[in-house]
Amino acid sequence: MEAGLDAGPETAVAAAPAAGPDTTLTGREKTAERLLAASARHSFDPDTELDWAAPFEEGKWFWPPELVSLYDTPLWKRMTPEQRIELSRHEAASLCATGIWFETILMQLLLRHTYDLDPTSGHVRYALTEIADECRHSQMFARAVTVMGTPTYRPSRLDHHLGRVLKSASTTPGSFTGTLLAEEILDWMQRLTFPDERVQPLVRGITRIHVVEESRHIRYAREELSRQMTAAPRWEIELTRLTAAQTGRVVARALISPRVYASVGLDPAQAVAAARTSPHRREVMTQSAKRLMDFLAEIGLVRGPSRRMWRASGLLA
Repeated sequence: MEAGLDAGPETAVAAAPAAGPDTTLTGREKTAERLLAASARHSFDPDTELDWAAPFEEGKWFWPPELVSLYDTPLWKRMTPEQRIELSRHEAASLCATGIWFETILMQLLLRHTYDLDPTSGHVRYALTEIADECRHSQMFARAVTVMGTPTYRPSRLDHHLGRVLKSASTTPGSFTGTLLAEEILDWMQRLTFPDERVQPLVRGITRIHVVEESRHIRYAREELSRQMTAAPRWEIELTRLTAAQTGRVVARALISPRVYASVGLDPAQAVAAARTSPHRREVMTQSAKRLMDFLAEIGLVRGPSRRMWRASGLLA
């Protein structure tokens, strides 16, 4: 990785604020201008920042072992060290391909959000900047899958169609909730990955770029969702509670394709059951979403029947 990325600003990696943004249009514009300035200072071109030609290092993981879906299960303990690393390679590729799917949906949601807004506003200009970031990220993830030499893991047919419904019919607060679900869960995992010297340098470089740039996207989405929740009618809030919880279930199960297990010689049904019943995996998923779930509860999106749905997704303890 180029020195410019290693010297990247720590402020750019900082997590988004918990809550309490200025809910006025002036506040929205102030946030946008700050994020536009940060984007101008700290945006990266993965094609030049990363060494795509470097060979993978023998014995290094493609994802931290503690974040691999079968870690600490009886099945994991029967796997060889080589098989575990190979599973990490396929799971990293699955996360990259799923990330492309998430970001394709996100870009369409952002364009829908800006359609009726002033195109000269800072808020819309930042949305377009974020879309440009997501285009680069999707290209980066696609190149990573190619370099890792795995199949292209896609969501199930059901989840693919549910994504189509989300990007076409979501409420505005639902759109930003879905955005945060896809971004914050992966952000938590990637913050553990990029400093981890056990992990392949290319994967660490990819995750660092993503964390730096996604930190701005998370701030933008959190503050806009808070504004939307103060103005949305009651019916829209109630609908968003249910659709957001359902989106959480889709996001959680789509991260790792069951096909990865067959690729490393495991029985997919047995492996899926092992991951689903793993206390360690449950803890990883709840920890990855904890900060987000606290925020969603604070703004009123985790109440009533939706709470049971959030628990069923594995994202809420």
